Amino acid sequence: MEKSDILNNLAQAVIDMDIARVSKAAAEAISSHIDPYEAITDGLAKGMDKVSELFEHEEYFVPEILLCADAMYAGIEMLKPHFPKEAAPNKKKAVIGVVKGDTHDIGKNLVKIMLDNAGFEMHDLGRNVPYAKFIDIAGGLNADLVCLSTLMTTTMDGMQVIIEDMKKAGIPSRIMIGGGPISPAFAKNIGADGYAKNAAEAVKVAKGLFQTIQVPLIFKTPEFVSVRKMKEGCNERC
Repeated sequence: MEKSDILNNLAQAVIDMDIARVSKAAAEAISSHIDPYEAITDGLAKGMDKVSELFEHEEYFVPEILLCADAMYAGIEMLKPHFPKEAAPNKKKAVIGVVKGDTHDIGKNLVKIMLDNAGFEMHDLGRNVPYAKFIDIAGGLNADLVCLSTLMTTTMDGMQVIIEDMKKAGIPSRIMIGGGPISPAFAKNIGADGYAKNAAEAVKVAKGLFQTIQVPLIFKTPEFVSVRKMKEGCNERC
């Protein structure tokens, strides 16, 4: 079977909420020596992108989104053992989370998986994370990297709050951001060190942030749709 067919099968199985077909397609990807990162980004994640469109057009609702996400994660679990593990005797510590007011976490979860397998020591704060928690955890861990995610325009300004508060607290962590409503210009304006267009690019961006010679590392793509309802967040800093 052609690689494109396998990737399409992965995507369609996610759309169809079919865990058995996802597992079969993932097994075919493995036996065909398809890069597991590619299987995720060009297969499973593309399926979730389509699911997002169906949700926006009210063809899919929360129950369907949950089942699609279950199918996607089943494929990821099969592919994970085949990710290339990178030697990292001095692991960089990374804190990752979705900013307060937003519960969209599929993109964040994919980035966490990718960075973990790239040798980063990951500390996942989850979703709807209060601003102060990023500061407290990053400072307490002496984190090298802080990854901020949001899919909502109403919460993206919280990223700037976190960055400014980190500077005030004297925390030197590099900051990488991601999410659908964010542009490269926004990332630059709020003082982020990098912006990755997807989970695979996040690895390149994160590694690049710790190279001796820095290169431009701001990319743009949408983050993947979440499967949970957003909790109403307060507007105060907390």
